[in-house]
Amino acid sequence: MASHRKPRQRPLSGGTARTAAATLALAGAATATAFEGTSQADPRPTPSQVKSEVDRLYEEAEAATEQYNGAKEKADEAERALTGLREETARKADQLNTARSALGTLAASQYRSGSLGTAVQLALAADPQEYLSQASFITRAGDRNAAGITTVRRRLDEVGKLREQAAGQLADLRAKQDELSAHKAVIEDKLTAAKRLLAKLTAEERAAYEAETPAASPAASPAAPKSSTPPPGGHLPAVAGEGSRAARAVAFAYGAIGKPYVWGATGPGSFDCSGLTQAAWRSAGVSLPRTTYTQINAGRRVSRDQLAPGDLVFFYSGVTHVGLYIGNGQMIHAPRPGSTVRLAPVDSMPWAGASRPA
Repeated sequence: MASHRKPRQRPLSGGTARTAAATLALAGAATATAFEGTSQADPRPTPSQVKSEVDRLYEEAEAATEQYNGAKEKADEAERALTGLREETARKADQLNTARSALGTLAASQYRSGSLGTAVQLALAADPQEYLSQASFITRAGDRNAAGITTVRRRLDEVGKLREQAAGQLADLRAKQDELSAHKAVIEDKLTAAKRLLAKLTAEERAAYEAETPAASPAASPAAPKSSTPPPGGHLPAVAGEGSRAARAVAFAYGAIGKPYVWGATGPGSFDCSGLTQAAWRSAGVSLPRTTYTQINAGRRVSRDQLAPGDLVFFYSGVTHVGLYIGNGQMIHAPRPGSTVRLAPVDSMPWAGASRPA
């Protein structure tokens, strides 16, 4: 009778077993990948998620902008100092040439009369610096032209020192320019990332984001005092305490409403946050430093319950944002890239402090 027993399967050889295991593993991986691709694809971020991340990127970009502003201010100072050194070097070089020319004229006269002294001969040598470096030369020479040689030597020393200073200043300037480039790259990377995120929103969602003021933060301080007159219909608020200077600063800020935020800009057509406050107080005849973290120490620090129109109000733990207080708990500020100068509540961002320019 025929046997119905299932034929015995031979075990796979070592190489075949490894091949089969690898095939199963690849098949499993492919299945898992296919599953992940269909069921675990990243969903479209919600508007609130985009807003939160874009706000974070803009805050970081603004911090980098203030660092850029500080580095630019230092680079501008270094460039001015270098220009001054170069101009002074040119003046000293002219004086050196004049001294040499005078010595040469006297030498020519002496040569014609046969009385060219040793000192003058050395002064007209191809390398006058070499002989001038010998400190005892003039004393030994005993020539009546020693005064002229002394003048040449002094001018050579002055020019040499100035050229050394200029070289050092040039190196300093290049280092600051490198720092500028680094901050600029950080800013542009943050803004590019923010733009990519905003592109995931619909046109309506983007418009809503750009139109809104920053949301109140849980870390924000209590509401500002309501003692000053609000600006009804665009009229300027009553400004007391700081007289006409504060009034002019506030008036300037009102005139800037609607102008675009551009990082690094100080007006007149666009501003960043510290550029706006600096320009506003400059219009009142008061010079403020360029950055938020230096402006907060300009003038007199004031507490939140002492705020008056014209005061500078600062936000975030790194003091990376500033606005101009106008009264009634409101400020005018340049919020972020893609926005314009606008009114906003002082309690819309985490409070860092306030100062009153003098």
